[in-house]
Amino acid sequence: MAATVTPENPRTSPTISRSVTHTVNGSHKFVIQGYSLAKGMGVGKHIASDLFAVGGYHWAIYFYPDGKNPEDNSTYVSVFIALANDGSDVRALFELTLVDQSGHGKHKVHSHFDRSLESGPYTLKYKGSMWGYKRFFRRSLLESSDFLKNDCLKINCTVGVVVSAIENLQLHSINVTESDIGSHFGALLDNMEGSDVTFNVAGEKFPAHKLVLAARSPEFRSKFFDGLDVEQQEIIVTDLDTKVFKALLHFIYRDTLTEEVDEVSSTTSSDFLISETLTAKLLAAADKYGLERLRMMCESRLCKDICVNSVSIILTLADSCHATELKSVCLKFAAENLAAVMMSEGFESMKENCPRLQSEILMTIAGCEVDSCSAGEKSQSVWAQLSDGGDVNSRRVKQRI
Repeated sequence: MAATVTPENPRTSPTISRSVTHTVNGSHKFVIQGYSLAKGMGVGKHIASDLFAVGGYHWAIYFYPDGKNPEDNSTYVSVFIALANDGSDVRALFELTLVDQSGHGKHKVHSHFDRSLESGPYTLKYKGSMWGYKRFFRRSLLESSDFLKNDCLKINCTVGVVVSAIENLQLHSINVTESDIGSHFGALLDNMEGSDVTFNVAGEKFPAHKLVLAARSPEFRSKFFDGLDVEQQEIIVTDLDTKVFKALLHFIYRDTLTEEVDEVSSTTSSDFLISETLTAKLLAAADKYGLERLRMMCESRLCKDICVNSVSIILTLADSCHATELKSVCLKFAAENLAAVMMSEGFESMKENCPRLQSEILMTIAGCEVDSCSAGEKSQSVWAQLSDGGDVNSRRVKQRI
């Protein structure tokens, strides 16, 4: 009689998981220009920074020139960080730094980071919850200190949102390198092996490849395969200068911007310089050749240059180049700072070249006021802004009460 053999149970590989709790950190720099004019606005009233995003939430810095606590009789300035969008039980670490502008580095720092917290991170329960200090700094000492320079204060803020995640760990893995297709096509642009078309830009020759250009740009695809330039070996370009066309080819082949693509500081004395930058001209080229990613990259660069002096010029440029996101940001900024924007030279130029944009600004203001009122916030009307005036050199001049 044969013996019965029981098969062994196969061994399965062990699985591993790990819970990881860490912080997603982000920082914001808030410049308060015109401190002496902000004083006297009233206890409990604040100036708000722009919203900034950290860890999937929006935040804002609130500065109270006359303090937040009525019992202090404006003896102290108050500073808080506020949760600006819907959220519940958002756990976070915070750091507020009042910058020493003497250059000695003696900043005033209140920080949760790099120290043990007995009760753990701070928890914000709902929209509008705040962390900060009612007695951040004694006002009399602040006004005679190196923290205040040229009537300007600088406050740096860091937020660390606490997040937890489960990681499934693999015992073995193989790392895959980042894509290098851009460098390969870039080499093709550099050595021009197999080029089958040449662009003549102001006498300078740029060899290229029709298939590469057609794959990236619907305009080039139409030109080379549907239009009159199918057999044309040399194309004369008259509406772009050599620097812009070179940057255009660089993007088409490498999917990146050249180092020469410039960012203009928002403190520039001439509004009209922005429209002459390589970034602005490249935005127009992106619009012409249907390069959506290049358009977005240029929009992102120009967005950083928006200020009272420049917003009208950038708005006009965005409108002409169908840069919808940049235009939306410009309209909102102009609506929030209308009085100061109307006093800028760029606004006069916009009225002459594209008068309908004035109507769009007013429509944006109307929409902002409706949204603000529906949210239960106090709204500053167009006429109130006009009567308040503003500092044309300030990036953000609207007071939020």
